[in-house]
Amino acid sequence: MAVQAPRPPAHRVALVAFPGIRAFDVSVITEVWGTDRTDRGAPAFDLRRVAVDSTPVPMRGGLALHPDRTLTWLARADLIVIPGLDDHLTPAPTPVLDALRRAHARGTTLAALCGGAFTLAQAGLLDGRRAITHWNLIDLLRIHHPRVNVVPDALFIEDDNIWTAAGTAAGIDLCLHLVRRTHGAEAAATIARSMVTAPFRTGTQAQFIEHPTPRADRDADTLAAVREHALRHLHEPLTVADLAAYAGMSPRSFARHFTAATGTTPLRWLLDQRIATAQKLLERTDLPMPEIARRAGFGSEVTMRQHFASRLATSPRAYRAAFSTPAPAPASGTGAPDSASVTGGSSPIAR
Repeated sequence: MAVQAPRPPAHRVALVAFPGIRAFDVSVITEVWGTDRTDRGAPAFDLRRVAVDSTPVPMRGGLALHPDRTLTWLARADLIVIPGLDDHLTPAPTPVLDALRRAHARGTTLAALCGGAFTLAQAGLLDGRRAITHWNLIDLLRIHHPRVNVVPDALFIEDDNIWTAAGTAAGIDLCLHLVRRTHGAEAAATIARSMVTAPFRTGTQAQFIEHPTPRADRDADTLAAVREHALRHLHEPLTVADLAAYAGMSPRSFARHFTAATGTTPLRWLLDQRIATAQKLLERTDLPMPEIARRAGFGSEVTMRQHFASRLATSPRAYRAAFSTPAPAPASGTGAPDSASVTGGSSPIAR
């Protein structure tokens, strides 16, 4: 009788709680790391709600969070996540700030959602470092923490193992990205599908796009069809000019409308989809590298390796070694896989 390999230890995640944190961000963190999806192949997580003591932490709307660990547990955490704040100038308790400084000195990954950047700034952890917050709070962060290098427009960024994110939905993007970089694209996609949210938005996308007009709505329908076409033909040597022709636009007009509708350029979007497809194939199949490069549309293994190095700071082979899971290879044929489909914790909730 075969002996099953031992399951890897649960990834330990700490949610830092103190009066003034946003209930929405607490919910996002809990949904990503506090829900057991191991029955669908997602990794096991051990999410703990950490505070100065065991006193319930009040939140807006009559809600309260009940801590299950004190700050000493941060020494065991693999990842520490700080929710945003209802009042962005809320002072964090001194023990919390001290604990965050010690955690960063130990090399623990820190992540702040939305106004949580103000908490990290209070601790001095963003001094001289790049950071982002909600676009409407950028000037406030600059005024109160002038030593922070505030990035004017991004969904999330990292500097010295400290992650910050823009507002609301960008917090979901960052949480899924942190899952992706630690456990692979398929794990993040599994969680995203469960949450019925997009599995992949890059941190460099714009925080918001212009409000649509009736003409812009028509353009959006056209661009959605173009993106679907591109996803089904990634294995072909698509260019921005090809996509513009499919949309019936000039390349310049197409690029302008595409960026206005999506917050990113057509070339960057196309490259993101190719990388995501290659990640899926590396995780799910044992196809040789040249075939993966072909199906993802890179043309050659060398090109794929260059883009993995620049975007993911790793190689395709190292990525496969870290995240591959046994699965049957896709059926042979000339077509690419349907890229449109690429995409355990402390809570008993399973979704």
